[in-house]
Amino acid sequence: MQRRTAMSVLITATLGFTLAACGGGAADDPNTISVAYHRYGNTQQVDQWMQRVKQQYEQANPGKTVKLDPVVAPEAEYLSKLQLRMRSTSTAPDVLYEDSFNVNSDVAAGYLEPLDDRLAQWPDWQHYIDTTKQAGKAADGKTYGVPLDTDTRGLWYNRELFAQVGLPTDWQPRTWDDVLAAARQVKQRRPDAIAMDLALGKAEGESVSMQTVEMLLYGTETGTLHDGQKWIAPSKGFADAMGFLSTALAEGLTQSKAQIADAQYDKVQRDELARDGKVAIRLDGSFASGNWQDSGWQDWARTMAAAPMPTQHGQAPGTVTLSGGWTLAISSASEKKDAAFEFIKQAMSKDNVVEYTTASGNLPAREDAAADPRVLGANPLNEFWIGLLDNTHYRPALPEYPKVSQQIQQAVLDVVAGRPPDEVADQWAQEVSRIVQPANTRAG
Repeated sequence: MQRRTAMSVLITATLGFTLAACGGGAADDPNTISVAYHRYGNTQQVDQWMQRVKQQYEQANPGKTVKLDPVVAPEAEYLSKLQLRMRSTSTAPDVLYEDSFNVNSDVAAGYLEPLDDRLAQWPDWQHYIDTTKQAGKAADGKTYGVPLDTDTRGLWYNRELFAQVGLPTDWQPRTWDDVLAAARQVKQRRPDAIAMDLALGKAEGESVSMQTVEMLLYGTETGTLHDGQKWIAPSKGFADAMGFLSTALAEGLTQSKAQIADAQYDKVQRDELARDGKVAIRLDGSFASGNWQDSGWQDWARTMAAAPMPTQHGQAPGTVTLSGGWTLAISSASEKKDAAFEFIKQAMSKDNVVEYTTASGNLPAREDAAADPRVLGANPLNEFWIGLLDNTHYRPALPEYPKVSQQIQQAVLDVVAGRPPDEVADQWAQEVSRIVQPANTRAG
């Protein structure tokens, strides 16, 4: 959306003043490093983790200080505010909590420091799950972020509600049609419940792209957004994904359009409805149960179960999942990179990763932490979710991805508004071709 220039100037000037105020102190003090991270809504575990690491680091390094700089904003705003800080050496943090989704665009902008030489000297790096290392790797083959956590995605379902409507409580759908059939049965027998809760709203941002559309797309014959050489656009798989969503929306199987449009739905209502037994199926991440537990739903495991998301027609490998996660990175503008990496090493110790992931409900990026009894015992489904990592996908590690993702989100909004799915898919392919240049696309 376009905004008036005057308003943009005012916002930029205001943010610039605010960020300059935030950046003072640490940049001038050779014994102080600054750490920027996200603190909003259900991210309180991040703040607790940072507070713990700050104390550990300062105890291990007498005379050294960590200035924690939490950014209190929704996730999309956090990313934009962080990038604004990175533009100036006076406001850039030394260490930053970086979404793996944003690594490549920040590398392309020159904001991040490559870590390969330091990682080669750090024995703990060998304990990281190989697939999770992709999260911090950029298109140039270098690693810019140390992964803290990862996740997988699948179908949560309410066993009690399934039993009420005559569905199996050990549900294992094999195709998209199986998923739709179960949702239709719920809709028919429990019309007061949401048959299938999906990330579809504008306010949900990247979750719409990754957690909804790509979980469908990567289960089609097309199988990907990018084949390692070119972007797949136009894409039959993308058109099929839009068709699935169009069918679910037209039949009233998802949450209502009013709920989709409500910016507070994901933040408040989604978990409340699940806890109240009003949601039958939910396409979501392994981390959802961590949010439930934080909200006071301690016995969620008595009601909720999980199944892998099937491929479109049950074709090999039969199931599909995607992984993301957050990393710690070092600003290229930092003048205290050695101290910053020492902080990262402290933060990413096995025990700290175990404590963070058991509290947050996320999965550890370290294999030794993933095998720790504290992690496996913290959640009765952790072994299931960790097992999906063997066959997971990551989003394209390319600087253009965030813009392509924005177009995916727009395509979903268009389907929600009632536009024909094939028409929406064609428009999306045109936008992708414009973003990445026609020579970098192929039909699939």
